[in-house]
Amino acid sequence: MSDKTLKGGEFLIKETLAADVFIPEEFDEEQQMMAQTCKDFTETQVMPNIEKLEHHDNELLIKLLKDAGELGLLGITIPEEYEGFGQKFVTSMLTVEEMGKGFSYAVAYSAHTGIGTLPILYFGNEEQKQKYLPKLATGEYIGAYALTEPEAGSDANSGKTKAVLSSDGKEYTLNGGKMWITNGGIADLYIVFAKIDDDKNLSAFIVERNTPGFSVAAEEDKMGIRGSSTTQIFFEDMKVPAENLLGERDKGFKIALYILNLGRIKLAGATIGASKATIDAAVQYANERKQFNTPIANFGAIKHKLGEMVIRTFADESLTYRASQNIDDAIATLVKDGMDKGLASIEGIRQYAIEASIAKVFGSEVLDFVVDEAVQIHGGMGYSAETSVERAYRDSRINRIFEGTNEINRMVAVGELLKRGMKGELDLLTPAKEVAQELMGIPDFGSPSMDYFAEKHKSIVNFKKSILMVAGAALQKFTDKFQNEQEIMMNVADMLMYTYAAESVLLRVEKLSGMYDEAKLAIYKDMLDVYMYDIANLMHKIGDDAVNSFAESDEQTAMLMGMKRFTKAAPVNVVAARRRIADQLIENNGYNF
Repeated sequence: MSDKTLKGGEFLIKETLAADVFIPEEFDEEQQMMAQTCKDFTETQVMPNIEKLEHHDNELLIKLLKDAGELGLLGITIPEEYEGFGQKFVTSMLTVEEMGKGFSYAVAYSAHTGIGTLPILYFGNEEQKQKYLPKLATGEYIGAYALTEPEAGSDANSGKTKAVLSSDGKEYTLNGGKMWITNGGIADLYIVFAKIDDDKNLSAFIVERNTPGFSVAAEEDKMGIRGSSTTQIFFEDMKVPAENLLGERDKGFKIALYILNLGRIKLAGATIGASKATIDAAVQYANERKQFNTPIANFGAIKHKLGEMVIRTFADESLTYRASQNIDDAIATLVKDGMDKGLASIEGIRQYAIEASIAKVFGSEVLDFVVDEAVQIHGGMGYSAETSVERAYRDSRINRIFEGTNEINRMVAVGELLKRGMKGELDLLTPAKEVAQELMGIPDFGSPSMDYFAEKHKSIVNFKKSILMVAGAALQKFTDKFQNEQEIMMNVADMLMYTYAAESVLLRVEKLSGMYDEAKLAIYKDMLDVYMYDIANLMHKIGDDAVNSFAESDEQTAMLMGMKRFTKAAPVNVVAARRRIADQLIENNGYNF
């Protein structure tokens, strides 16, 4: 990575300059054209067929995936030598955002292009890549990923599916089954995880659908994402050629973890598109629906909802693309230093596992908020299956479970941060000690002449201090048992997530200040003001909850005073700011930020 790019998780202990982050306004013409192709495909091919897809028309689903393959939309990041476009990671995220507007089709698309294809790209040998990647890139093959079992969900490595190597070493015999497999009923190729003999860890296999002993159960009847195929799959004395072992024996669990990191941030990208599409539906309805002889968009209560939907979506977009570019930068640096592109991609994604988990949790919870408010804006009509927001509401709920539940991802973010601190990859101890000493000193109230962005940066620095204060004290008290204090870990995870989101919004708006005049920038400052104000108060509550859960007497008093100091927020007229944001949304009759 370049000197300017912070390592994964390092945002907590170092300041980031606005000039060093990527913002969506910087996408170039070629990237925008690719996004437009995805947008056109979603609007003209997917949306008119959503109802048919929801009734399990798998032939149509297969056709739409193959049509996307013919347009090159399945091979955005696959190298050109394997029939792909060879684009950067951040470009693939933009295409995922546009596809994310396609409801359950987006799930099938994301599963194929992400977890169904990339394990071969990143972990396959050259023979496997040559054999399978061109077919996956063009849509000749549809991909799926088979990890989950009835007794192995969050604890994925406890899977019972077994693989036994033949005495001549030429093939494996697999027995077992997998559940909740996206694209399960339509895929031609599956990345299957199983334990070889009595191995402690999983291994990964490339399995073709037409293999004898392979069978697929009926389609699951789901709450949402009904247009995607979700099935159980079974293996009964299924023979898999030895050359279809993906990566090394006993290293499949690492493959699973790396691919989950990838799936997490990809999911965040899809939530951006889904949120924007839902906001469009909500504001268009609010502009059309009249009550008391006026469009309901004119009512303050509706403007509050619309404004808040925009602010949270803007934050989701800001942090997700920030992290995505960090991944690209890390990959580019590793390749420059001589690492193989596939290995560099794996390491680049691993480096930002903390940010990937944050993005997944944040994006899925923003989308849940947005779809819920959209239904409310529609009133009774929002509960009708005739409206898109009813479908959006049902489809959104799975995202907090997909790619590791949000609870697991909160634990991953904090656990990975602490692990890197213990290994010396991140120096968390020094700043944590400095914060502890600061609690004993005289508060720094800042300079009254501080400019707008400097004041916001000071707030972010203080948010980070509040995290270090809580995490440091909790770790000191519980030592290696801290991981068992899940409620406190969740508190720390939320503080970490909201701080990363607030800082991402700040850096984006600050960078925009060099691109836009003050009149155009004003609406983005409104978003930043409201978000920072809200997060400060939220951080205060979460931090107090954590402190009161383990601290006592003088330590508790000092930490509560510190929490109040570190989460202090300047007054903001949030009503006026949200109204201005909503008014621009209403005037444009759609999301245009």
